[in-house]
Amino acid sequence: MPTTDIETFQIGSRSVPRLFVGLWQCSSPQWGTAPLSKIKRHFQALVDAGFTAFDMADHYGDAELLFGRFRTRHEQPDKIYCATKICLFEKVDPTDDVMDAALAQRVKNIKAQSIDLCQFYVQHYGNGEHIKALQYLHNDTRAASLGAVNFDTAKMEQALAAGIALATNQVQFSLIDSRPTVKMGPLCAKHGVKLLTYGTLCGGFLADKWVGQPAPALYSDGMTPSHRKYYEEIVAWGGWDLFQELLAALNAIADKRDVSVSNVATRWVLDHAYVGAVIVGTRLGVSDRTEENLKVYGWSLDDGELQKIEDVLKRSRREDMFEQMGDCGMEYIH
Repeated sequence: MPTTDIETFQIGSRSVPRLFVGLWQCSSPQWGTAPLSKIKRHFQALVDAGFTAFDMADHYGDAELLFGRFRTRHEQPDKIYCATKICLFEKVDPTDDVMDAALAQRVKNIKAQSIDLCQFYVQHYGNGEHIKALQYLHNDTRAASLGAVNFDTAKMEQALAAGIALATNQVQFSLIDSRPTVKMGPLCAKHGVKLLTYGTLCGGFLADKWVGQPAPALYSDGMTPSHRKYYEEIVAWGGWDLFQELLAALNAIADKRDVSVSNVATRWVLDHAYVGAVIVGTRLGVSDRTEENLKVYGWSLDDGELQKIEDVLKRSRREDMFEQMGDCGMEYIH
């Protein structure tokens, strides 16, 4: 049976929960909006329930500003963990001045002296400029721990070989997109790097509400940008009919364990030893799944349950997805 005891893992000297609160939905009103007072109450409730690690980025709307405001006003701000990002989307030379300005803005926004986990993403790798940027972050005390975002295995190997102490790499990982199991996972296991995973619930499709349902009308009411993105991945993986078979298998396990389909899908990812945490997208003040998410903790899938899931997965095109999309994060590289 599940327990509400919070599972944790280490990033540097900090012990953090294995579920992070993802704030990417602050980037657009398409995910819904709420009054500031309601957002504040939701933030407080999450922390009180043990969800003390928050993932955000420089381009997630007001996420950093909201986080900074709420954390500084909390009675125990030091127990709340900040994972944010510096993302370079243009062909910008990451000079020391560029990286210094980016770090300065991040710490200003979150109202802190340093960032608990500073994660770095670069869209154009060029001639190794990303290594220069990572070395700058590695040596700057404003980045307490350092992580990568959507680095493929080759770029991870390059960074580690350069002596950069990467604690994490944030990549997409789910029952539908299992590319990390091919190359990235073994590399992380070898070097002690932990994955922070997003897309684990496929934009909400890996959930009770979709069991036995027809394929969605993607531009109808209630459909989000995440739904449209992940529906395309479901089609590439094996199609809606096979996806329904997967949901049925997950639902049978969920019924037996008195948890949700989403819990089972999340647990499947967490049970990979090189995964540190799953990032659960949260619409602050709009949608609250705190109690359901707590049921992820305190159990693991047994061999029989894993086999039921594998019986469906082996009939999918998961290997083709690695060939078509490339290694982890390669769909975001230009």
